Amino acid sequence: MTDIAALPNRRLPEPSAMLRLIKPVTWFPPMWAYLCGVVSSGASPNGQWGFIFLGILLAGPIVCGMSQAANDWCDRHVDAINEPHRPIPSGRIPGKWGLWIAIAMSALSLLVGAQLGPWGFYATIFGVLAAWAYSAEPIRLKRYGWWGPGLVGLCYEGLPWFTGAAVMSFHAPSWSIIIIAALYAMGAHGIMTLNDFKALEGDRQMSVNSLPVTLGPKRAARAACWVMTLPQVAVVAFLFFWGKPLFATAILALITTQLWAMSVLLRDPKARAPWYNGTGVAMYVTGMMIAAFALRNLL
Repeated sequence: MTDIAALPNRRLPEPSAMLRLIKPVTWFPPMWAYLCGVVSSGASPNGQWGFIFLGILLAGPIVCGMSQAANDWCDRHVDAINEPHRPIPSGRIPGKWGLWIAIAMSALSLLVGAQLGPWGFYATIFGVLAAWAYSAEPIRLKRYGWWGPGLVGLCYEGLPWFTGAAVMSFHAPSWSIIIIAALYAMGAHGIMTLNDFKALEGDRQMSVNSLPVTLGPKRAARAACWVMTLPQVAVVAFLFFWGKPLFATAILALITTQLWAMSVLLRDPKARAPWYNGTGVAMYVTGMMIAAFALRNLL
């Protein structure tokens, strides 16, 4: 393991550290949700591939990447405890470069969002403001175990889905799309809670009241499981009501498999949260796309 104290002082950030700062592994959920919005809109992609590609780029590398840079800058003291080898506490991104990168990417987000028309631009404004409200003082919603994950779930799943559908159809999405996107955004609150397990010790020391800190690992994991499951059950109910039984049954099968994965998670939540994020979450997002195809042909 690298000795952080032995790292040389730098004036410029390492290119590889800048890529790590914006965390490519986190880009998938909003990119996938944007695609769900595109699919659910029912609009033909012919002639709109530019909007689709630009929207995916905006949702993932740009806005999500910006939010990760802002979060790492605002969390640099917590990360010095939890993960001292991250780019900022390790010194690979020195001085205020982390802040400058986050600000520059915020401006880039707004510039690119403006190319997607009014719906895309207003959604981008909301996403940028939400990213800073989550991480930065004096608001710093991540300190609050219920509000913080809720905001992240909204911006990771609900907002990109809404935006993809609105950009493709050039108007506000139907209520059926809004309802399903909102339900999956609510369920993502549980995913974000499980993600907080990795920062448990640092959050406790820095008075960040995440649910794993305030409820304890076992109760927080049970709460996350309920929060992930109930919105999906509601999605199934809506699809049955709207005359889409095959799609509803497919999602129900995925929920059943997630329940098995949750039983494994609950045996040792702190140790198995990363495992669940690689198994149960994959089934969760698969259900999102199935629901998007169901909405595509909904009258």
